[in-house]
Amino acid sequence: MNIVRFIKNWTLPISMIIGVVLYFVYSALSLPAEVRNIASHTVTVLQPLLIFTMLLLTFCKVDVRQLKPCRWHVTLLLIQSLAFVGMATVLYLFPSISWRILVEGAMLCLICPTATAAAVVTHKLGGNAAHLTSYIVMINIVTAILVPFTLPVIHPQEGMTFMTSFLMISVKVFPLLLCPFIMAVILRSLAPKVHAFIGRYHGVSFYLWAVALTLAIAITVKSIVHSDVSVWYQTGLAAVSLVSCILQFYVGKKAGRPYNDDISAGQALGQKNTVLAIWMGYTFFTPVTSVAMGFYSVWHNVFNSYQLYRQRKLEEEQ
Repeated sequence: MNIVRFIKNWTLPISMIIGVVLYFVYSALSLPAEVRNIASHTVTVLQPLLIFTMLLLTFCKVDVRQLKPCRWHVTLLLIQSLAFVGMATVLYLFPSISWRILVEGAMLCLICPTATAAAVVTHKLGGNAAHLTSYIVMINIVTAILVPFTLPVIHPQEGMTFMTSFLMISVKVFPLLLCPFIMAVILRSLAPKVHAFIGRYHGVSFYLWAVALTLAIAITVKSIVHSDVSVWYQTGLAAVSLVSCILQFYVGKKAGRPYNDDISAGQALGQKNTVLAIWMGYTFFTPVTSVAMGFYSVWHNVFNSYQLYRQRKLEEEQ
């Protein structure tokens, strides 16, 4: 029982360690190319499947009528948008600055949408999962519009129009957001017993996230290990992502406090969809900037582990 309790209490750190170990074990094995291709394809399919299932469980627990804007949503959307545009303006005015890569890394950390799994952590911490879920939808829409509008100015790419970029991001994001939501609404209307049954097991989403986190950390380690960025730039990007992570959790909590919603707002701004951001770094930014989001994946999960530890201690004292 002690082992089971230990695993339940430290699920996230254990998942992160397993992700690191799995990557290095996988790299050390002399596997045929066919097996590696199958493994890569399996991860590609499994990640969105886990995210879809987590969101369906969350949407079946949350009353869809509660998914509406609140005041701190506007504050956080403005913070993310203005910070991103402000840094893009700096790069436009000073295109040859030596620390351009670090600025791009910060831009990626700031504009990256909230992780879909943030609703799971928010619920665990006692926050409002409905408010968080509403923000996830809004920030993904803002990102899908703002990135294609802004980056062609500082990162022109042949054949990359606004519509092309918008569709690329939308195809990556919205099916995973909308399909679980639509399915939950349909089940609520047509099969309420099934809807209620699924909703009762929403706690499983935390452990599904643990599996998704293991895969995400393995991918993160791969992106860092195989990066051709110098050690100094990697150190700089790690520092930039750490500062960005600390600031965003702090500012998010500060923005939500007047509305008694600091947990939800903190997770909304601080917990990021790092897998999407790594892809955006490779696709729209200078590819090495994706390293920043690799490190961010570590920082925000370490902080989430700490928050869950504190929450557990508070519950034990009550």
